[in-house]
Amino acid sequence: MTTPTLAIHGAGGGAWEWAIWQRVWQAQARSFVVPELMPAAAGLARTGLDDYVAQARAAARALLRPCLIGASLGGLIALALAKEVEASALVLVDALPPLGVAPRPPAKAVDGDIVPWASRRRFASTQRALPDADAPTQHYAFRRWRDESAAVLREAADGLAVTPPRCPVLVIAAELDESVPGEASRTLAQQLGAAFWPLRASHVGLLVGRRAADAAAHVLAWTQAVTLTAIP
Repeated sequence: MTTPTLAIHGAGGGAWEWAIWQRVWQAQARSFVVPELMPAAAGLARTGLDDYVAQARAAARALLRPCLIGASLGGLIALALAKEVEASALVLVDALPPLGVAPRPPAKAVDGDIVPWASRRRFASTQRALPDADAPTQHYAFRRWRDESAAVLREAADGLAVTPPRCPVLVIAAELDESVPGEASRTLAQQLGAAFWPLRASHVGLLVGRRAADAAAHVLAWTQAVTLTAIP
């Protein structure tokens, strides 16, 4: 029996961000579940970080000791849940750091209750965010960004108090990341006693950029090794 994997996407993104990783897992007959984080019933403007954590918790509890993978905001959520759901392994890709880890990500000025990443998107912004992706991928991402709750971003920026998991942990830091300081990822890895991989990519590039498939293959090999479920 192989270990299922649950991947949690970041703010303003969606399950589509994990399409390349999912194909890598499926090529090895591995389960790779990607829930879509949804606004609360009261609407996006009233959605809090707890709403996303609850959704991810429900998805994780439907699996038997899953390997959790989270990117950016999804990394913070995965870290917050790993011990509670008895994750077999945890992979953090450019994860927003929890409470007590410095330096903190740069604060973003937000007017109103909703961050208009979709309703006011500009292709030039996507190009700047994904310099390590080809033009078709940049257009693919540009069409799929979504608006985000300002409250979620504020709560994540403040940081969550988390309980370190007992499972093996891998922390990956994109060296071209302008959203999460590399030093914060390195400090987080040290605090968790985790393996640390600095890779040359942008914040989202490790998921959808030119190096995404290679990164996914290396992470899959790592998870197989630490969970002792590699196919002979």
